[in-house]
Amino acid sequence: MEIGDVVAFGRFEWYILNIKEDQMLLLTKDIIELRDYHNKSENITWKDCELRQYLNEPFYHSFDDRDRDRIVETININPDNLWYKSTGGEDTLDKIFLLSMDEIVRTYFGDSSRLLDNPGKNQRYWFQRKDVNNIKRRAVYLDSIWWWWTRTPGKNNRVTVYIHGDGNVGIQGNGVSKRNTNVIHPSTHDNRGGIRPALWVQI
Repeated sequence: MEIGDVVAFGRFEWYILNIKEDQMLLLTKDIIELRDYHNKSENITWKDCELRQYLNEPFYHSFDDRDRDRIVETININPDNLWYKSTGGEDTLDKIFLLSMDEIVRTYFGDSSRLLDNPGKNQRYWFQRKDVNNIKRRAVYLDSIWWWWTRTPGKNNRVTVYIHGDGNVGIQGNGVSKRNTNVIHPSTHDNRGGIRPALWVQI
């Protein structure tokens, strides 16, 4: 097995993002469902959001005993939003989690650090649409390109950074709950964000 390979684990297919000794970091190949980040619109961090509770309890328990035994609890650092200074909150101990913006931008989809660290003078919302790494971040749900959540806050803690359908990084964020938008998924007629869970497993 190598980084970039697709492997089966539980009911899903996963990309291998990293390998360390006898463990590997997996991310679902596709968006697996649509959900809000939190169950109401309020200031929230990853530590206390409803989506974290869902991933680490009901979703975790949807794996069989053998697969659960392979999942490794991980301490996640939750960085602040570098542009807007909104707080990422406390470190968390997670079985299953979302990737942070830093992990997505700097490490696992090519290195776009220069765009994160050096925003243009008038740049407030999007990374550059010409970012060569955008295509690596694209994901689909039910065969349609769709946007997906990170665990990093946006311009404040009522919104969360997301990855747009074209792979661009929505650093200003989408509302954590019940967004007013005309952008809906063509199959589900739903405007909630996509989930791409990540987890460390024993090889």
